[in-house]
Amino acid sequence: MNIGIIRCEKNDERCPLTSCIKSLQATQEAFSGYENPQLVGVFSCHCPGDGVARLGKILKAKGAQAIHFCTCTFSHKQAGEWVLGNGFCDHIDEILKQLSEDIGLPCVKGTAHLPEAYHLQSF
Repeated sequence: MNIGIIRCEKNDERCPLTSCIKSLQATQEAFSGYENPQLVGVFSCHCPGDGVARLGKILKAKGAQAIHFCTCTFSHKQAGEWVLGNGFCDHIDEILKQLSEDIGLPCVKGTAHLPEAYHLQSF
C-alpha cells in the first residue's frame, strides 16, 4: 500500500516526522492494518486548508492509495502523553471529508502517537 502523509504547517519546524515514518515502516499505530506500506510523499497543509486538494492530487499521481494526516492535527501532547483534542487544526474532519471526495482516496486521521482509546477514522 502506497501512503502519502499530510502534516500541519504549524509543526513544520518542530517535527521531522521521525515517529510517523518509523510507525509506517514498522506497520504500527495508524499503519497497523497495512501490509508493506511505502511512503510516496509528504506535504504540509497551510491554513485554512484551501490548497489541500492540489496536494492530494499530487500524492495520488505519485501512487498514493491512502493519505494519512498527522496525529498532531487533531491531538496534543500533555504531560508526556498524546491526548485527543486541541490539535493544530480545528476543522480537520471537514478537510479530510472534502479531500477524500475530491480525489477518491481514503483519508485517514492519524499516524503515530495515537491517543489512548482513539479509534482510527477514515474518510
